Parts: sequence; C-alpha cells; structure tokens
Amino acid sequence: MSPELLSWMSPELLNWVVIPAVKTAVILAIVLTIVAYATLLERKVLAYIQARVGPNRAGPKAILQPLADGFKLMSKEDLVPDGAMRFLHLLAPILIMVPALAIFAFIPMGDTTTLFGLLEEPVPIFVADLNVAVLFVIGFAGLGLYGVVLGGWASNSKYSLLGALRSAAQIVSYEVPQALALIGVLVLAGSMSLVRIVEAQREMGVWFAFPGFLAFFIYFVCGVAETNRNPFDLPECESELVNGYFTEYSGVKFALFYMAEYANILVVSCLSTILFLGGWLPPFPSLAVWQHLPSLPLFWFLAKVFVFIFFYIWVRATFPRYRFDQLMGLMWKWMLPLALANLILLALVKLWLLK
Repeated sequence: MSPELLSWMSPELLNWVVIPAVKTAVILAIVLTIVAYATLLERKVLAYIQARVGPNRAGPKAILQPLADGFKLMSKEDLVPDGAMRFLHLLAPILIMVPALAIFAFIPMGDTTTLFGLLEEPVPIFVADLNVAVLFVIGFAGLGLYGVVLGGWASNSKYSLLGALRSAAQIVSYEVPQALALIGVLVLAGSMSLVRIVEAQREMGVWFAFPGFLAFFIYFVCGVAETNRNPFDLPECESELVNGYFTEYSGVKFALFYMAEYANILVVSCLSTILFLGGWLPPFPSLAVWQHLPSLPLFWFLAKVFVFIFFYIWVRATFPRYRFDQLMGLMWKWMLPLALANLILLALVKLWLLK
C-alpha cells in the first residue's frame, strides 16, 4: 500500500483494525469458495466411484453447479412447522455456521506473504496467533452442538429430536478420544499455539504424523464422527430419520446447515494438516533440497487439505453406516483406550527426545 493512502491512518488503527479486517475478508472468501466447490467435488467423485456421470449441466464441467445450488436454495420458501419455536428454529443454523467460520481466525494457512511483492513488508497468513489457540478451537467447535440440539428440539418433530439426541451423544463421546489425541501433539510441540506447533515440526524435521501415527488416526476418525459423516452419519440417517435434526428446515436455513457440514469438514482437514502434516511445510522439511526451491506455503497447505477432503468423500462412498450401538462401542471400547495408550507413548517419546 502506498504511504499516501495510509497517511491518514494511525498505526494502531492500521494494525488492529484495517489489516485484521482485510485478512478476515480474504480468509472468509477462500473458505466459502472451498466450501461451495467441495460440494461439487463430492458429487463428482461419488459419481466417478459409482460409475455414473454426476452434475454436467451448469456450465462447462458443471463449474457453475454450486452457484445454481445456492440460487435454488435461496429462492425456496422458508417453512416453519406448526408448534415450532420460531426464534430457536432460526437461531440453530446460525449457531452451527458462525462458530465453524470463527475457527478460521486462528488457523494459519502459511507463515508470511508479500502477495507477490504487492506489500512492502510480509504479513502473516492468519488473523490471530494465540498461545492458547487450541483451547479456542476446541471451545468454538463445541458450540456447534448447541445448534444441532436446538434445531432438533425447536422443530417440534420426533425425527428431528431423535437426530439431535443422537448427535449430542455422538459428539460428546468422540470429543474425549479426539482431545486425548490432541494432547499428544501438544506434548510433542510443547505449545498450544498452532503456529508454534508447525514450527516445532520444522525444528524436528519430521511431521508429527510419523511419531504420532496412532494419534493421527484417532484424531481423524473422531473428526469424521464429529462432523456426522458416513459411516458415522447416524444423526441424519435418511433411512430412519428422514434427514435427522434438520428435517424441518428449508431454503436459506437448510443451506446454512448444509454449508456448516462442509465448513466443519474443512476445519477438521485444516487442523489435521496443521497438527500432524506440518501445515504449510513441505514433506520432510529438514531436507536440503527445499532450501533451493520456492517455499509455496499456501500451495502445500491447500494440497494437504484437499487430500483430507478427498479422503472424507472416499470413506463416504466405501463404508456402510454403523448401527448406533456399534458407533458408541467403537468409541468406548477401542478409541478411548487407544487414545490413553497413545498419550502415554508420546509422553515417553518426548522424555526420550529431551535426553
């Protein structure tokens, strides 16, 4: 930016208001674009796996399909069931969507950038780097449960209520081993800052997915369960509950539920990338070959996130849905003991590295 353009701004206004606002707008634009086209990617990949065509009408290669879907949902009538609590019925999709987007304020997509030389000084590719960012992420992620429960309860529908109760039990249960797997990463990194966790992997010269493979597996499986995706999609379960907790939603409110699901998938994918795959770092970051090549932090970060999103879709197309007793048994009989054993193992690894 030119000095003349910024001459009327104080440094405090520039650093604490203008730059964070611009970063927030850019990150939201990136996130919402990825969310929109993740729906198209899923439909295309599922069609390929199932040997059919998939979307092919809206633009070349269906590139305009997300816009067509958004226009269709925004033009539909907003229906509210008789006996529903109107305010809570409106509040529920907002309570799911807003925390999912707020988490991206703490997710670093790279270290610094000058936007190909457009900026005089490099700026970080994140809004905020907190030394307790992991706690904020866990807290915001837990807020989405309130939207699920309110959506099911306020709809005055037995199918919606059953879906909400299933989701509450599922999310609360799988948060326990997921948090234990996350603690293992904090033990290795020695910090709760997401930026510092990536830098710790740079210093160790290896991604945490290698010494903490079991934690990586547990975290991602629990992330699939917390986002209510197949084979853990019991809260929606069309064959039993129509559409679960958002059965009675239509129009824009249904679109918010739909977008929130993919936004949460993106959150889990981004966090898995940062915690276990080195964030914006290239593979084996200590190798000398990377010193002579462009760093491309945003490319590496988005490429890893894409792999996770593709894996989400692949799992949906491959595995059948669990029964609810199987889903809960998997968590209490397998995931929780494995997470505890993994935490002890990683603590021993940390002690060995400190010697």
